Amino acid sequence: MTESSANKLLNGDACHRTSNGKKSSKNGFTKNHCLFQQPHKYRRPREKNQNVSHNPSLYKKPFLESFEETPLLVAVLTYMGYGILTVFGYLRDFLRHWNIEKCHVAREREEQKDFVPLYQDFENFYNRNLYMRIRDNWNRPICSVPGAKMDLVERVSHDYNWTFEHTGKVVKDVINMGSYNYLGFAENVGACADAAIESTQKYGAGVSSTRCEMGNLDIHEELEQLVARFLGVESSMAFGMGFATNSMNIPALTGKGCLILSDELNHASLVLGARLSGSTIRVFKHNNMQSLEKLLRDAIVHGQPRTHRPWKKILIVVEGIYSMEGSVVRLPEVIALKKRYKAYLYLDEAHSIGAMGPNGKGVVDYFGLDPKDVDVMMGTFTKSFGAAGGYIGGKKELIDYLRSHSHSALYATSMSPPVAQQIITSMRIIMGEDGTTLGADRLRQLSENTTYFRRKLHDMGFIIYGNDDSPVVPMMLYMPAKIGAFGREMLKRNIGTVVVGFPATTIIESRARFCVSAAHTREMLDTALAAISEVGDLLQLKYSRREQPLPSLGWMSEESLLQD
Repeated sequence: MTESSANKLLNGDACHRTSNGKKSSKNGFTKNHCLFQQPHKYRRPREKNQNVSHNPSLYKKPFLESFEETPLLVAVLTYMGYGILTVFGYLRDFLRHWNIEKCHVAREREEQKDFVPLYQDFENFYNRNLYMRIRDNWNRPICSVPGAKMDLVERVSHDYNWTFEHTGKVVKDVINMGSYNYLGFAENVGACADAAIESTQKYGAGVSSTRCEMGNLDIHEELEQLVARFLGVESSMAFGMGFATNSMNIPALTGKGCLILSDELNHASLVLGARLSGSTIRVFKHNNMQSLEKLLRDAIVHGQPRTHRPWKKILIVVEGIYSMEGSVVRLPEVIALKKRYKAYLYLDEAHSIGAMGPNGKGVVDYFGLDPKDVDVMMGTFTKSFGAAGGYIGGKKELIDYLRSHSHSALYATSMSPPVAQQIITSMRIIMGEDGTTLGADRLRQLSENTTYFRRKLHDMGFIIYGNDDSPVVPMMLYMPAKIGAFGREMLKRNIGTVVVGFPATTIIESRARFCVSAAHTREMLDTALAAISEVGDLLQLKYSRREQPLPSLGWMSEESLLQD
């Protein structure tokens, strides 16, 4: 297929961020977005860099996001903490160099000293001296279904987290606040598990071939037809790995002479796909329409570097929910800009599909938009559907093109049949095609749990980021010592959490990330909140300067929440 014909496959327009009225902060975050003045009995304190959209008419509902400023004293102490750790890291490296301290780091053999090093020793400085101190907070082995509760294999380290030993004991009934199990389909009983077992008995566990050879089963065809109908698009294609759905398909859509405009907080799979494509990449500030529109205008006015020829294609790449910030893409504004500047839009709904919108169809459904306005709809089955893999949805011509040009389609082994059946069954439950209200009940429960959990954390005085309707809830920890301490103290109280620090976040914005699930009962959430409050008091994490709690807004009715 020629470049011109490939261009016709993505029939979109450039998405842009409209001017937000006020300047964004240095890290690109707009600090408090409120697109509608609501007649509620509360008033938010005006924070620095509060932003209001210039296009409130594009939104059919309030769009509330909060990114409270880092307190100055906390920021200073955080930098000092990293500075002290760095100084001690250099000291320990000096002691290791002279064999005063035992070195556990992999080294080149003596006979390989004259070879070019396989890796630069300095690049592992952070891993050796900072990450290793709190390594026990990650990679914990689980020995049960990672549902609302889980069992952990107990382990200990006798050499400061360089190695671990299993004690043979199991930590039972740990409340899981870290998995992306938004709708609670990560389970080993029920309709999905029964259907997956039947599929295994019929097809086996693996296919041992690619889709274009001997691995194209009828269950794969059924899955793709169902996904297309669920998304409201002409056609779709399923892939066995969510990461590869992005990293291997973006290079098939763009190449040399094309421009990719990428949000600065896009997932690593999107970043890798953009780099592999050979396209020119320009990054705009997170969810900042002003920054995006400037890049679009410059791209159209100046064209390609040196030659100033028009770009063959301009592709805007955004996510539905940003997994580390809990923020939701400003999709109505992005689509308006896409149409204005005649660019294409690639929407990654990995975290939003199934978790957002009254029908669980992602941010397009959440904002009440037309799926046809998004040129490439991407998502994964690893979160809300409790399975594995990803999908691309769009026009039939686009999908037909990817079937013959995508590396992930041509060279990757087909999706496992029981995994495909898990997706089919869970998706039909969400759509209500199973003859029950289980899907609608889970969507409602997720919305209620999200609103309740976020509101309670605000009331306690924690700084949390993100959109009020996002089930991803980042709670700010800031200081490096508190990253490990928070994870350990929460586990002592039988709460499993995910803690994140630099370089996954900016150096002063370390955080704990909670993922709310429909499988969580109110009792589980209250237990988790009590533990968070207790640990927050212990570690002095209640930094928020808000005087009033946030309202209980969401896409579910407030009456249903007030009944609780």
